[in-house]
Amino acid sequence: MKAVIVCVSVSHGNTRRIAEAIARPLAAQVVEPEELDPTDLAEADLVGFGSGVFTGRLHPRLRRFVHALPATRQPCRAFVFATSGLPEPGFRPFTRPLERRLAAKGFEVIDGFTARGHDTWLPFKPIGGINKNRPDARDLAAAHTFAAALTARTGSAS
Repeated sequence: MKAVIVCVSVSHGNTRRIAEAIARPLAAQVVEPEELDPTDLAEADLVGFGSGVFTGRLHPRLRRFVHALPATRQPCRAFVFATSGLPEPGFRPFTRPLERRLAAKGFEVIDGFTARGHDTWLPFKPIGGINKNRPDARDLAAAHTFAAALTARTGSAS
């Protein structure tokens, strides 16, 4: 199976490090939205979509990319992942709006993953940010474990 991870990582590389940890067990390529024509995803069997969280939402570049995707003609599994400085509120998961958009496009969203990351958003900037050493080795191991479980469920790596 072919796996691709579409990732927007703009502030501290948090999301890119998580994407790369997920990519290894999936034998997936990690790409920025601008590096990929949306129609190219028709060739993928599993697609990951991820970014950092900005004021409670995934990055606008990722949202625009997903909005531009054509409806899938064949079943394609997807997962969504995110990094954030603050914990994800249980009543409003960061990934839910994108998961819904992907489902409306015909993707089967099979799972999601979130990790904490270094955050220097305005109120945290004067103190150098929060979660300065995140994602750490445990976060990267959790991302790897998440991907290994996806691999077992979907058969997306060799």
